[in-house]
Amino acid sequence: MAELEKTDCCAPETQATCCEPETKSECCGDAGSDCGCSAGKERTGSDLKEIVRERYAAAAVDAGSRDASCCANDAVITEEQRAVFGSNLYGDADRSELPEAAQLASLGCGNPTAVADLREGQTVLDLGSGGGIDVLLSARRVGPTGKAFGLDMTDEMLELARSNQREAGVENVEFLKGEIESIPLPDDSIDVLISNCVINLSGDKPKVLREAARVLRPGGRFAVSDVIADPDMTEETREDMKQWTGCIAGALTRDEFEAGLLAAGFEDIQIEETHRVHDQASSAIVRATMPS
Repeated sequence: MAELEKTDCCAPETQATCCEPETKSECCGDAGSDCGCSAGKERTGSDLKEIVRERYAAAAVDAGSRDASCCANDAVITEEQRAVFGSNLYGDADRSELPEAAQLASLGCGNPTAVADLREGQTVLDLGSGGGIDVLLSARRVGPTGKAFGLDMTDEMLELARSNQREAGVENVEFLKGEIESIPLPDDSIDVLISNCVINLSGDKPKVLREAARVLRPGGRFAVSDVIADPDMTEETREDMKQWTGCIAGALTRDEFEAGLLAAGFEDIQIEETHRVHDQASSAIVRATMPS
């Protein structure tokens, strides 16, 4: 968790809610000049990125010993959350193909590989690939003549994903370190771009969508699972950092997502909500194509 500024302390009653849960014990002490209150302090894109990075790094480490889900708001996925986040959203056949650690590190809100219509010989990119569950499934679908790339900014997740790749014995995979706002691949190099509950975590979603359009070939397909915010999502939820790292607060509305895709150059946009993940948000399948 990014270090909180320790100036301009707020009132004790505000401290009770202003500090992130992971750092509450150290930052929300008695009122004073060094209380660590974060209320009212505007977060920059770099702040958000570092908070997300640290949350996912912790989840990667955690995956080796117990169930985990960043997108379920807590480091450990609960039984209630299991129905809407994590590997439970994959079929038994898919799960049987994968190492347990890849399943435990599954942090998504859907199964994009089930709707991406992958074909033999295609090149696939997974944005925010985490423990590698969608990359490994994609690699098997495109076969030895195809290729699956996974992109993640977190060293711990990349280490876990490569370990899962070795255990699964899948060779046509490459995991890259980088950020989804600046994809380290050339123009027109990808046939299908997938992502599972990651775009909502970005502080610059228009740039993510522009980058997706850049790397996709003419006629290339965008097929992601992500969270769609209700139009009336409250400001209180939007400003809650626990809800941001839990994949809720940063979500676009349906209209915003569609507008962003159109602005990036996509066409044939389809957004299909699948299940509720919060009282103010739903998981959705988002599809679009690049003009041929």
